[in-house]
Amino acid sequence: MNDVAKPGLRQILSSPRLGAVLVMGMASGLPYNLTESTMQAWLKDAAISNTTIGWLSLIGLAYTLKPLWAPLLDRYSLPLLGRRRGWILLFQILLAAALAVMATHGPEQGLVPFAMLALVVAALSASQDIVIDAWRTDLVSPSERGPAATAANLGYRLAAWFSFAGALVLADLIGWRQTYFVMAAGMLAISAVTFFAPEPKLHAPPPRTLQEAVTGPLRQLLAGQGMLWLLLTIVLYKVGDAFALKLLTPFLMDVGFTKTEIGAVTKTVMLVASIAGAVVGGLWLVSLGLVRALLVFGAAQAVANLGYFVVATQGNNLTLMAIAVFLDNFVGSMGNTALVVFIMGICDVRFSAFQYAALSALAVLPRNLLGAPAGILSDALGWAPFFVLTFFTALPGLAMVWWQRHRIALLDLPKT
Repeated sequence: MNDVAKPGLRQILSSPRLGAVLVMGMASGLPYNLTESTMQAWLKDAAISNTTIGWLSLIGLAYTLKPLWAPLLDRYSLPLLGRRRGWILLFQILLAAALAVMATHGPEQGLVPFAMLALVVAALSASQDIVIDAWRTDLVSPSERGPAATAANLGYRLAAWFSFAGALVLADLIGWRQTYFVMAAGMLAISAVTFFAPEPKLHAPPPRTLQEAVTGPLRQLLAGQGMLWLLLTIVLYKVGDAFALKLLTPFLMDVGFTKTEIGAVTKTVMLVASIAGAVVGGLWLVSLGLVRALLVFGAAQAVANLGYFVVATQGNNLTLMAIAVFLDNFVGSMGNTALVVFIMGICDVRFSAFQYAALSALAVLPRNLLGAPAGILSDALGWAPFFVLTFFTALPGLAMVWWQRHRIALLDLPKT
């Protein structure tokens, strides 16, 4: 019965909700580089030491720690624009104001106040991400999740590119202060869309207490039948991909590519491949369904790792390197899209802010933990055998998807 009622791809893509998801993705992407890569360029222009810049990169921990305050955003709502959009609008206005203040208090006026302002921007940005992820999860139907993940990814990457590459060009033309004012204005302009974006329907009452907002989602995730296996699947699904990419730059340098070649080729190829993979993955997922998408995209991720094995055996060949990087990021982005849809399907509308923040943090756990093992194994085995090994490290995740396929298939059904 659900299959009969399932809308077609043209109907899904014509939904105005996907346009709102695209703009909200831009809202998430715009602030990120302004306290990371773009800010580092400003600090470098201000003659700040690399050591200090390195320490200031810890500001980005706000994005890792966001599950800690996500329950507050599930429990409490503002009296304007509904449960989700009220918070989104508030954070967007505060972000625009914080970026404007940051523009007037550059590192030249004092590093400590500047760092504190950057921390405020990062915390507001992470908080906005919590609610936007919850809003998108609550808003779209199961059949729309793939295209919605694509739209969010596309919006995020376009805005992040503008706030990095565009900001660097603007800084050369008009200076850092005016550049950050432009970014603040951009954030304010995006916030206007929040007024017109749809508010998700609340099919279940939100948590009545803060304790319920913390214990409720945890109890549901840990005590649900088979849920621990689904959580393990989330952790394992990107292990092979994360393992292969963890030391990509040292690998390419060892093969003999120059830093200029690595920077010029990989940055461009990665951006194009990631966007293309997100679009293809999101659209293809509609016809494949979640289980088959996870299997097909995950298998492609494993095979793509062998592209680096070819590069390791053939040596300094720029064309082969570009092809390997493109394929890896193309199928990796497809896998990311399927994983996002997987996480969205697990979330309960009552606790989606906390659950999405926690599950997405769980999904990137391998990327954060595999650096040391990757270094040890690549030194012990050499690069070519190492990348063969990464192929096999992707197989447990695929095995988990196959084993849990019946439970995962239920996530594709509308929730009642």
